Amino acid sequence: MVRVTTSTADLWHHYGRARATSDRAVPGTFYWSWGQDAGPGAEVLGDLIGRCVGDLGAGASRHAAHLAVHHQPARVVAVDASPAQQAMATDLYAQLAPRLHIVQSGAVPHLQAMTGTYDVLYSVFGAVDFTDPRKLLPAAAAALKPGGRLVFASLARYLSGAPAQPDAVAADIPAKTPDGETTTMRRWVLQEHVWAKLLDEAGFTNITVDVLPAATGGPRAADTLLVSAYHPS
Repeated sequence: MVRVTTSTADLWHHYGRARATSDRAVPGTFYWSWGQDAGPGAEVLGDLIGRCVGDLGAGASRHAAHLAVHHQPARVVAVDASPAQQAMATDLYAQLAPRLHIVQSGAVPHLQAMTGTYDVLYSVFGAVDFTDPRKLLPAAAAALKPGGRLVFASLARYLSGAPAQPDAVAADIPAKTPDGETTTMRRWVLQEHVWAKLLDEAGFTNITVDVLPAATGGPRAADTLLVSAYHPS
């Protein structure tokens, strides 16, 4: 196994590609749970009518497309660093513009360029899981309007069953380069109190962390942490 250290290898090249060939519909549901099969939905984000919403690590933008079609935001910006994911999202949902805006960018540089722009930011096992939280969370706080909100879903423990980290450290997890070579990428799987501490340090308030139990069993079943925090008004 090799570790890719350049910023050019698109380790999300293969993700979701098989589904995109057979399922091109705008999803009728929005779930936070790892299994995408149960639990709360978009109502967790509150009333989105006329709001500016950002999806951090949007992948193929299925969650963002759902919000754009079913929840009447002013705009949903679907942000993903992967060229392959951005191209897939554009192929699937370009027709939803201008309400859905698909952007290829790392989450941190995008947020740093969007100070005071967003009413709501969210991530469903997206950029919050795969970006150093000591960089991403302060950038998210700065990109939110006063009183704005960040909501994200993250793994409550590793898919292997190992417990989440008691400190803000990442683990290497398996990944593949576009040509199929085995490598690793970094993922932050953190305990509840660690997320709360990091959010507090980034300037967020009214921090809540809920555990969504896995609805079904199986080797890849996992509980979800559903985390919410506000930018001070």
